[in-house]
Formats: sequence, C-alpha cells, structure tokens
Amino acid sequence: MKDDTDPPAVEPMSTVLALFSLRRRSIAVRLAVSAFLSSSAILLIAAWILTTLYRENTERAFDSRLLVFTNNLATDLVSPNDPESRTFSLGDPRFDLPLSGWYWQVGKPDAKPRDLRTSRSLVGVPLPPATDSEGKVGVGQIRQGYGKAQDGRLLRIMERDVDLGEEGRYTVRVAGPADEIVNDVDRFRNSLTITFGLLGLSLAITTLLQIRFGLAPLKKMRAALGAVRRGEADRITGTYPRDIAPLTGEVNLLIETNREILERARTQVGNLAHALKTPLSIIVNEVGASDAPEDLSRKIREQAAVMRDQVNYHLDRARAAALAGTLGTSTEVEPALAGLVRTFGKIYRDKDIAYDVHVPPGLRFRGERQDFEEMVGNLVDNASKWAHGRVAIRAEAVAQNDYPHLVVAIEDDGPGLPPEARQAVLGRGRRLDESKPGSGLGLSIVADLAALYRGRFTLEQAALGGLRAVLEVPGDAPVGAASH
Repeated sequence: MKDDTDPPAVEPMSTVLALFSLRRRSIAVRLAVSAFLSSSAILLIAAWILTTLYRENTERAFDSRLLVFTNNLATDLVSPNDPESRTFSLGDPRFDLPLSGWYWQVGKPDAKPRDLRTSRSLVGVPLPPATDSEGKVGVGQIRQGYGKAQDGRLLRIMERDVDLGEEGRYTVRVAGPADEIVNDVDRFRNSLTITFGLLGLSLAITTLLQIRFGLAPLKKMRAALGAVRRGEADRITGTYPRDIAPLTGEVNLLIETNREILERARTQVGNLAHALKTPLSIIVNEVGASDAPEDLSRKIREQAAVMRDQVNYHLDRARAAALAGTLGTSTEVEPALAGLVRTFGKIYRDKDIAYDVHVPPGLRFRGERQDFEEMVGNLVDNASKWAHGRVAIRAEAVAQNDYPHLVVAIEDDGPGLPPEARQAVLGRGRRLDESKPGSGLGLSIVADLAALYRGRFTLEQAALGGLRAVLEVPGDAPVGAASH
C-alpha cells in the first residue's frame, strides 16, 4: 500500500522539458544552450566515429601479425616431409611460455585433442574456432574472430584451412591476447576524451565571448532605453550596427511622436480649462452684481463652485491620463516625500505627529512629480488627519515582470476602518465622518491616478492599529534595491 506521505513521482520527460524550456530565457542563454547542445552532439559523434575507426585499424594491425604466424605454420605444413616428422617453429618465445596468451594449433578439423599439434604455451584445452561458419568458407580463406582461452582471457583468433590432397584437410589456428587491442583502444579513448574535453572547453569559452561581443549592442540599447524611461535622456543615442540601427531610429521616432501627441493634449486641456472657467467666473460675477434674490444668488454661486471643482477634477484626470507612463518622465521619491512631510508637519503642528519615513536613496517614480505629490499627499493628509500621534511612511521597489514597481505604504495609529467601510471610502465624494474637513475626493483621486498609471491602491489594517494605505505604481529602483 502506498504511503500518502510519499512525494509525487515526477515524470522524467516533464523534468527534461521543464529544464530545457527556453521560451522565457534571454537570447544569450538560448545561444549558449543551443551552442552547448550542438557542440556536445558533434563532439560525441566524432569521438564515437574516431574510436570505431581506431578500433578497426588496431584490429587490422593485430590481424596482420597473426597472419604472418598463420602463413608460416601453413608453409611448414605443406613441406614435403612426413607429417609425423614435420616441425613447426615460429621463432617467438611467447609461444613457448605456458598460458602466455599466444598460441598456435595445427590439426584436422575433426581431430581429437591428442592428435593436434600445438604450441608449448597451449596447455590442455584446444583453441576455440575463430568463426561460427561451420566450414562454409573455402579452403585457404582467412577467418578471424574472438574466443575465450582456458584461463578466461579474451583471444583474437585467426585460422585458415590447408588441403594436402591425400593427407586430407588441416586447419591452422593462431591466437593472441585481445587485451592488447582493448588496452590500446582504451588509451586512445582516454587521450581522445582529454583532447575533446579541452576542445569543448575552448569552444565554450569562445562561444561565451562571441555571445557577449555579439549582444553588446543590444545591451547598450537596453541601457539607453532605460535612461529614456528614467528621464535621464530624451532619445536613444549612440552608434549601433546596421542590423539594429533601424530599430533605434524607429524607437526614437516613436518617442518623438508620443511627445508631440502629449504636447497637443496639454494644449487642448489648457484651452478647455480656459474656455470653461472663464464663463463660470463671469456667471458668478454677474450674479453678485445683479439684483437677484439672495437665495438664488447663493444657490448659483454654490453650483458654480461645484461645477468649477468638477471641471478641475476631470481636467486633472485628463491631463494625468495623457501623461501617465510617459517615456522620459520620472520623479525622485525621497525629496518629494520629504517636502510633503514638512508641509503636513506644519499643517498638523497642533497634533505633534511623529513621521517615520523610510525611503531608499535613488528610488524613482515613473511619472509626473505633480501626480506623485497628489497621490501621496492625499494619503499623508488622510493619515495625519486621523492619526493620534504617529504616521509611518515606507517606500520600496518590488520587482514585477522583470521591471521594478514603486510601493508606498502609509499607516497611522488612528481608529482605522472596518473592512466593509474601506471600499466605500474610495467612492467619489464619500465621507464617513462629516466632523473632519474635506471634500471626500482625496482617496478617490488616489485610486483614479493609480489606475491611470496601471497601478493599484488598497486599504488594509495597519500594524500601528489604524489604517494602512498601499500605493503601487511604476517605478525605478536603485541598483540592487529591487526585491521579489
């Protein structure tokens, strides 16, 4: 029965596929992995081919030595002497040393062991045949193969048949230790492994240098784009290879076109604001100078003020929508927050609020300073309004989809809000406590601006006991500051 605590089995194929999935990898990793796989395959195939060829050449060289001994024995066999008085001598002392691995044997194919003529080195057991052809080959044809000696050693065996006419058919068989072939091939394989290993290492280093050199323009272009995004430059500059130079030109054209569109949007927003505010001012002035009843005048002035606030609100939103995410626009967070803290410290001087601010140096918001101050200012104002005596402000960069986001958390030690009321206060004009001054637009403005910058704004329970407002918008982190 399978134990429920056992870890689930992982299919080998799924593991391999996950390991070599390169869809989200960088170009450098793709090139390096593809070069490694192709080079490894080529080197392994080449090593196998070279080892096979070397083994065949080594066997042929060893067979050439055996063939000399075989032919010498065949020559002695066909001498006109009496078969019983024939002498076989190869002139090699290894054939006289018992169990040396070098053996010869002469006799008829069906002869019994006692009727065979053998070398002194061959003790007791006759040599096995060199082939399993069962005599199907012709007389005089050379046969070779492998067999086992009586001591278990592997032998390379060569044999041939000699027809002596009336005397019948004899088989000449010579064997030598196959260890020489195996050891020679092993030495070659080891040398080849070391050589190919060094060659593979050299290829890997060369490939990495080529990738680094080849992708250097793309890295330079990425750095230039980052400078534009952070507001440090207004266009991509530098000299690039012909392959990517058209791309840099198109990106620069896109940046300039975007800047022109935004400038026209600013002009139109300004014209609309002037066109609406001027008639409203005239209406208010005319009502004040006319003989209209006081109730009617007050009502018109109130509604005109509401209209002016709404016009300002929607014009600001239109301006923010046009500027949100603009390339080349960024705001440094630390000085902006310092200015807001000084301002609200003076406004709420009577409450003697302690502001605890933590901001890494170099942290930036990718957007207009006015929008950042409006979002964070509303949050600091709201926290200061409800705090008993302490407001904590923390800003940090969080990596998201390979790009840093700016997260600003502001919390107070005030009464806080129940979960069901946190969503309600984000509605435009909603105020849960009329005893506090304000229009009820502050948090809704923050939510709208955050949405325009493709960010998020949430309200949570604070560790200090009050409300914790978390604003997440696009940002740029100092080197090494972004975290997951």
